[in-house]
Amino acid sequence: MIRRRVAGSLAGLLTVVTLAACGATPTAVPPLPEPPADTAPPAAGAPTCDNATQSYSPGALPGPDDLPADSTMADIKARGRLIVGVSSDSYLLGSRNPQTGVIEGFDIDMAHAVAQAIFGPDAKAQLRVISAADRIPVLENHEVDLVVRNMTMTCDRWQDIGFSAEYYRSGQKLMVRKGSGITDLAGLAEHRVCAPRATSTLNQIRELAPRAEIVPADTHTGCLVLFQQGRVDAITGDDTVLAGLAAQDPYAVVLPGEAFTDEPYGIGVAADQVDLARFVNGVLERMREDGRWQASYDRWLRPTLGEGRQPTPVYGRNA
Repeated sequence: MIRRRVAGSLAGLLTVVTLAACGATPTAVPPLPEPPADTAPPAAGAPTCDNATQSYSPGALPGPDDLPADSTMADIKARGRLIVGVSSDSYLLGSRNPQTGVIEGFDIDMAHAVAQAIFGPDAKAQLRVISAADRIPVLENHEVDLVVRNMTMTCDRWQDIGFSAEYYRSGQKLMVRKGSGITDLAGLAEHRVCAPRATSTLNQIRELAPRAEIVPADTHTGCLVLFQQGRVDAITGDDTVLAGLAAQDPYAVVLPGEAFTDEPYGIGVAADQVDLARFVNGVLERMREDGRWQASYDRWLRPTLGEGRQPTPVYGRNA
């Protein structure tokens, strides 16, 4: 099965968004402090990754008043906010509501659930808008606590960051114009297809459709603009992303059938904050038990993607 590879560097100025219950107000946020001295990065020669979806066992989930004193979660609570890297233009996953100014979607619900586990039921995460290329650098530099931005778990990425357990299983597909005659990957020959720069989606479509003309854009929203201008014939991406794009264009359709890659989404954490990864896994388990994951999926993704269930977690990774 094809797995993602990503390479990128921090690009452009990152926008910081603080969500409040009734709106969003941009604020400047200083860099986070360095991690505690007793939190060391993984030792050299760590075990080889043979299952990118394997994460750390969660253990018991402490309440906001019972966070271990020397934990990453306690440090976050003392700071007063959980900072999460997200998208603001991935409709259904993480996008700004034009009426309220609030960023909302399936990924955003995951971010708020972690914030509530640390601060209490009314807490909101502070959302920092990042690009796909920014996802790994902002974690490596400890500029955010988590990244919840439809990020595929891969063994290559495990070398740089850590992940929660898989919280959604996506897959790469194609979006085309209705009546275009393009019905599969082979149909892309001599046609123009768009994918965002600095993503494994772009690399994979080059391998899977070598006779297609690849047209990169900065984001999937940029691809949609090119698509609507007639400058590309198709867009490729995760089914979740394409579902959001198709919902914004009545002349577009996501090709049915099986996805041509597996894209297991994980919540990204810094490599040296294993305790936070375990905590997030505890939150995901709680969301499975109390139905919050299912309610979020049914609200945002089920109308377009159909029935879906929370993936079964794979634990056993050593710190």
